[in-house]
Formats: sequence, structure tokens, C-alpha cells
Amino acid sequence: MTFDHPAYTRRQFLGNGLMLTSAALAVPSFIQSSAQAMTAALLNAGVTSLPGVPDDHVLVVVQLSGGNDGLNTVVPYGYGEYYKARPGIGIPADQILKLSGSDGVGLHPQMTGLKALHDDGLLTVVQGVGYPNPNRSHFKSMDIWHTADTTATGDGWLGRYFDSECCGFGKGESGRAPAGAAEAAVSNQPGIAIGRSAPLAMQGRKIKPISFESADLFRWIGQDIHESLKNPYQEINRRGETAEAAGGSDSNAAFLMRTALDAQVSSDLIRKAVAIKPEVQFPSTEIGRQLSMISCMIRAGLKTRVYYANHGGFDTHAGQGGPQGRHGNLLSQYAEAMRAFYKDLKAHEGDKRVLTMTFSEFGRRVGQNASGGTDHGTAAPMFLCGPMVRGGVIGEHPSLKDLDDGDLKYRIDFRTVYAGILEQWMKADSRTILEGSYRALDVVKKS
Repeated sequence: MTFDHPAYTRRQFLGNGLMLTSAALAVPSFIQSSAQAMTAALLNAGVTSLPGVPDDHVLVVVQLSGGNDGLNTVVPYGYGEYYKARPGIGIPADQILKLSGSDGVGLHPQMTGLKALHDDGLLTVVQGVGYPNPNRSHFKSMDIWHTADTTATGDGWLGRYFDSECCGFGKGESGRAPAGAAEAAVSNQPGIAIGRSAPLAMQGRKIKPISFESADLFRWIGQDIHESLKNPYQEINRRGETAEAAGGSDSNAAFLMRTALDAQVSSDLIRKAVAIKPEVQFPSTEIGRQLSMISCMIRAGLKTRVYYANHGGFDTHAGQGGPQGRHGNLLSQYAEAMRAFYKDLKAHEGDKRVLTMTFSEFGRRVGQNASGGTDHGTAAPMFLCGPMVRGGVIGEHPSLKDLDDGDLKYRIDFRTVYAGILEQWMKADSRTILEGSYRALDVVKKS
């Protein structure tokens, strides 16, 4: 095999990130698609991190897709306007899970799991979160949240975090990475997203996330398609090992072979981690399955600092229901999965390492519609969970009288929440990552 192009270094090649495909049919396409593998990062192969960056701090993002109805999630039961606007789907005041220290707001009665976290001091509710000139399109608004940019353009905010912290982008006027950044580049990434595709939020210029829907599919399945594909794949891994052992690792041929081997090792590592039996029983729901896998990977010691999960179905235009309705069922699934997640983390002494942030692309309109549901709105609450969060309720509930064409006016810019997490938990430069200056919301307890 010969190559006409200049040789690439192993770090340059792997710096493009990892997406190991489970549907590759031939070895060449598999190598190409698995070019984003970073086994060394997952193993933290003796690499030191950047000074001041806490490798043991983990961020888990839970996305509630579809536009969660914030008014029936954190319910303003103390406001008469709420019941006037929602005569059919309003949650009765005597069923609300009251939040201590709050002014007339509480959780939906199906969110007993989240209420338990609140009672243990592990939950912060951030009220009235949004952004200027809100967009009511699912795709546009989600892109705004993912990019932290109201024009919905550019890389993902978490992708920029990995690029900045791991590759040195934006580190000073010279644009050069700080001393030790190259060596630290593989100490705490890539991020891992559970799902068919990686979210835009985790897409950086250089660092790409690992994304898989099922750990069973996160592997080379050519031999499952046809037995004739098994031996070529094993052969390319053996040749990669032989080439490096012989000191030929600088050749492109050896490097490509080694990349395939790295991808196999990465997938084996993740599948072994996910195979660990949780300490507690997770609910048999999709969000329960995702958080169970994430807890197992944290327990196994993967050095990933960001995980991403998705809970969908919140586009409740019709038949939303009251306390026992469809929306309540979705909230129950989320809340019970979160309670199991932190119970399991605590069982293996990992809870103090993990801050979880939950968001949705927008809330719903104040008034219910003629179909017993709610249409696309604007501001909504966010949830932060973990032993390190402030606990309680942050911010006042948006006014139900002073509306923007029937929608809530936001009080807290979501990027101030991002800035608080980045500055106070991830110990990162939020101005570089968010590409703007946002006053960090105090979300983490003072040490």
C-alpha cells in the first residue's frame, strides 16, 4: 500500500474525533468512519491534565426534546392566572409537590423522584430560563441552545469546551495552546452521547463525540453480516500491532491499521463498562436505560467529562392531560430515572463527581389550546442536580400577567447557566467557550 500525501501524526488523525459506526460493510469504510477513535482518552493512559482542570468533575446533560411544558412541570399553584388560563389541564393545588422556600410553586405530582432529590438538597430549579427574541421552531430553538448563539450558527458549546480545554483554541492572543495542552489533549475526552446521532451541542471543530444508541451495536459487526468480513478485520488489527511493534508506527499504512485497532479497543472498553450491573434498579424506560449506561461508564472510570442523554415526546399539542396525563407520564419517567441515577452514583461513591443539567428547547404557551394541549412557547425551567448544586429555587417565576403575545417573558438567559457550570464546575473559561461575556449564575455551592 502506498500513499502520495504527507504523513499525518497519530494525534492529528485522532484529533478529528470518534464516531464508530455499527453499520459499516467493508473494512476501508470502517477505518474511515472510526477515524475519530480516542482509546487513550478513555483509558487516560498516564496523561496529565491541564493545571486547574478537575478531571474528576463530570457533567451530564439531559435534553427534554419537543418543548417541555414548564408551567405544568414547575407549577405556579399560587397564581390564580394559571388556573384561569388552563381550566382543563391545570394541576390542582392540593396535588402539587411543594418546594420548600419557594413562593407558590411546586413540582408536578408525578415528579416524586425529583422531589426526593430536592428534599435531599440535590436539586436546583432555575425558573424562567430563555433568551432574547425567542424562536418557536423546534429545530432553530434547539440549535440556539446547542450553539449558545441566538443566530443558531457555529459549533456546539460543549464542542467548543472540548476544543478549548483539550486543544488550546482561544488560549491567549497568540492562539497558541498553553504549555502541556498537547499532552493533556487526550486526558478527558471525547464526550459520549447516547443516541443515534451526536447532538450539535457536542460537535467541536477538532473534537467530536462518541455516539451510540446501544452498547451492543458499538462494535464492528461485519462478521455478523457475512463471515467473510471477519478475517480481513482481524488481519488489519494484527498488521497494525505488528507495524507498531516493529517501529513503523510513523507510516500511514500502520497508522490507519492502528486506528482500526483503537476503535475496537474503545468499543470493547465501553461495552465492558456498560455491562456492569447497576447497584440499584433503574426504571425500564428509555431514559432509565440511558442514565443506567452513563452511571456504569462513570463507575468504570472512563475519563469522559461530559455525557449526553435525550428524553423525547414533549411536543404535547393535544391530549396533554392533567396529573395523570401523557405529559405527567413523561415527567414521571424522567424523575424516577434521575432518582435512580443518583442513588446508583452514591452507591459507588460517584455522586459528588456528577452535576446533571436538564433543559428543553422552549416551554409552552400559557393558555391551553382547543385540543387539550399546549402550543410552542418560550421560557421554561431548568433543573440542576447533584450534591454540589446550591439547592432550592433560583429566580422568580415569570409573570402570568405581563406576557409576550400570550407567552412568558424570560428572566434568566440560559447562557448565564452555562457560564455558571463552566466556570464553577468545569473550571473553564466561559467567555472563550460561549464566545461572549455572560455573568455566571451561581449554581454551585461555595466551598
